[in-house]
Amino acid sequence: MNTLLLQLAGGDRRSIGRANEVAAAVLADPAKLDELFAGLTHGDPLVRMRAADALEKVSSRRPALLQKYKSALLGSIADTPQAEVRWHVAQMIPRLILSAAEREIGFTLLVGYLVDKSSILKTSALQGISDLARADAKFRQAADTILRKALVSGTPAMKARARKLSNIKDPR
Repeated sequence: MNTLLLQLAGGDRRSIGRANEVAAAVLADPAKLDELFAGLTHGDPLVRMRAADALEKVSSRRPALLQKYKSALLGSIADTPQAEVRWHVAQMIPRLILSAAEREIGFTLLVGYLVDKSSILKTSALQGISDLARADAKFRQAADTILRKALVSGTPAMKARARKLSNIKDPR
């Protein structure tokens, strides 16, 4: 295992481990990005989860760094069975520069995440759907419908996120 990924190993699922340090190291030296991206397919689920977390943090600061991985993020990585990885994929997809066809793929993936059992994933997907709709008018009507449905039948976290994204006051 490479040194970056070693920093992500160990502990339990409730901890992000050293993901913040790894993200900082990659931001300081983007040549390490390939090593970190390889962590998304590592045999250890903790390493995969933390690699996704670190990559999401990198993408929030320098989204262009992930451009070369967009095919994987829209394909095999987006389809991973590990929800913790998909949480972060849902946040990274809207940050990528996408063609119209790729935005369609991304939007469809995020909508598919809404039927997952993970409330965190569904809430992250709502955010991603909203972000894509802000960037592309083609998705605005569908996103509005999805947000309104989440306000009525979503988990408490989804309802709160949908209120924030819709700028709708809490009815309580």
